[in-house]
Amino acid sequence: MTGERDRGGGQAGARVKDSRQDRLKLALRENLKRRKSQARGRDDAASSELAQGSLDHGSLDDGSLDDAGGNGPGR
Repeated sequence: MTGERDRGGGQAGARVKDSRQDRLKLALRENLKRRKSQARGRDDAASSELAQGSLDHGSLDDGSLDDAGGNGPGR
């Protein structure tokens, strides 16, 4: 009797495990799609800013930061 009950419970447990794996697989797939869409959006925004010339690539080299000699702006 206990053997029959164990076998039936094992099948139900396997179904629950399969169901859980299916949900996880679906959630991972949807997460990947969302992340890819976000990355495409960031790439599109960056490329449109580059095309417009609105990105400032010289912001760190414009002398606004102190250099190693202690000669900062206004000194």
